[in-house]
Amino acid sequence: MELPSACRHPGWFLLTLLLGLLLWVRRRRGWDPRQCPTDLSGRTVIVTGANSGIGKCVALELARRNARTILACRSRERGRAALEEIRAATGNAAVVLRELDTGSMASVRSFARDVLREERRLDVLVHNAGVSLPFTITPEGLEQTFAINYLGPFLLTNLLLELLKASAPARIVTVASFRHRSGTADSRFLSGQRRPRGADTAYSSSKLMGVLFSTELARRLRGTGVTSNAVSPGMVSTNIMRHFSWAVRALFALIRPFLKSAAQGALSTIYCAVSEEAAGITGKYFNSDCVLELPSAAARDVSLAQELWDESERLTGLSPSHHSPGFGTAAHPAPSPKNEQPQGSLCQNSHHDGATVGGTTALLKAVLP
Repeated sequence: MELPSACRHPGWFLLTLLLGLLLWVRRRRGWDPRQCPTDLSGRTVIVTGANSGIGKCVALELARRNARTILACRSRERGRAALEEIRAATGNAAVVLRELDTGSMASVRSFARDVLREERRLDVLVHNAGVSLPFTITPEGLEQTFAINYLGPFLLTNLLLELLKASAPARIVTVASFRHRSGTADSRFLSGQRRPRGADTAYSSSKLMGVLFSTELARRLRGTGVTSNAVSPGMVSTNIMRHFSWAVRALFALIRPFLKSAAQGALSTIYCAVSEEAAGITGKYFNSDCVLELPSAAARDVSLAQELWDESERLTGLSPSHHSPGFGTAAHPAPSPKNEQPQGSLCQNSHHDGATVGGTTALLKAVLP
């Protein structure tokens, strides 16, 4: 396909070169996990999409810190390869594989049911799984990109909330994208009632919904000891853009040598998951340099977040009865438990083994189809 005449102007080449140089300079800055002393012995973490790319890098780092690390992967074969690689690299035998397809609400419920039955605690939940796919409606009546990137994580979080709260201080990290700024949080996208203009629009919009979800979740979890933050990995060299428009793919092909590696792109997620600096911070958006940044105006729209939440509950089959007592709304925020522990660092030696039994039993009913 021939490029438009404007794109053949020498100025475009110079601008692309300058952009690449800026990206290369920025990727050399940022938080260094080697300077973080957090040890996760006795802690349990879940990383979705952990079989490759950013997710595998995040899981590797958490396993290296001695966490019981659950790799939640759609492909058992690729997940098994990642499992063996991470175990070999870290010597951590407490790395386990569980099948999860966040694009299937039935799979999400099955996964959550198994976690609630088998795990006594959950300290970190990382929503990393993400795709950019052509428009397709799943057998459950959901658009697949939005199901995988947004509705699946929404449902999974709600089903595991009791376990997270019983393990507090706990953290939820949602991997978003700087591209959320060009997205539209139209709930009609979720079920395909309205069709996004291309895979790139769908991806950007799903990431905007992820930021809205993370912020609204933090508001609803006030006083529970569980934090929720969204992060941008930056411009990372992965294959996620293979279904984007040819113009976007052409631009990224030009600047690919200057993009971040998956390991570099994982830093902001790891920072929010384990760093002492991020302890107690909630409802925020961190850029790829692990710096607090204001997300788009749409991502800060409280009314939009609440409307999206309500529609997401309806589409995923959740209802107020699935929320634990005290899981408040804006008008009725959740009261702070008398014995609540501060939202401190994961380095704290506080354990809640055995405290999850009652909540887990109640939640098992919610995850059954």
